[in-house]
Amino acid sequence: MAGRVVKTYLDIAGKKVPAKIYWERRNNVRASIGKKAAILRMPTRITAADQEKQMRWFTEWVYTQFSKDPELHIRFFGKGYRDGDSIKVGARTYLLKFNFSDRKTHSGKLKSGVITLELSRGDQEPHLQKSIKHLLSRLVAQDFMPNITRKVNELNRIHFQKPIKSVNLKYNQTNWGSCSSQGNVNLSTRLLFAPEEVIDYVIIHELAHLTELNHSARFWKLVSDAMPDYKEKEKWLKEYGKHCNF
Repeated sequence: MAGRVVKTYLDIAGKKVPAKIYWERRNNVRASIGKKAAILRMPTRITAADQEKQMRWFTEWVYTQFSKDPELHIRFFGKGYRDGDSIKVGARTYLLKFNFSDRKTHSGKLKSGVITLELSRGDQEPHLQKSIKHLLSRLVAQDFMPNITRKVNELNRIHFQKPIKSVNLKYNQTNWGSCSSQGNVNLSTRLLFAPEEVIDYVIIHELAHLTELNHSARFWKLVSDAMPDYKEKEKWLKEYGKHCNF
């Protein structure tokens, strides 16, 4: 049936890679790597034998992509943090210390450049790494909040002079920032890995939405007036943004 989709997992070098199989009105087979899953598109009229053959080919194709591009491992499985590792965010470097015990939940604290995570011994990969990533994001966000808040308020004072209700750092993988009509400025913690001038651009972009909640010519005029070379910052995000992550 056209439009049918099945979610599954592929065993790639001992790791489970999410996959989506689509059956469509098409004459050929197409494979791609999406943000959250490997994707295979197949014709609706395909025999069971050919379908099995294409699945074997698809699994080998995905394996090749992961072998060629280490970034795919980070995107799907995280960076694989271990006790004693260090993580560099902007100009700051943090030492990681992990303590495992018979507990149900994970928690963490940051003190003097050391991030200590109290982790459940019963949690398994890859969920454990996902939990570590979110904990690191939250703790590093707390460390950077005063600096980011000052930056937002200063850029607003210089260029926009609009009321700001709150400034928030959140682990968001779908965008770099957002701004509500109520004056809530939200920034992704992934942005902390970017150069200062790129962070400034995203802040200016969101602050401009306090005046224009769309992406009209008037909106881009506001951004350009505040940062004439903003297109260079957009280009940086497109080229290197994929490296900005916990």
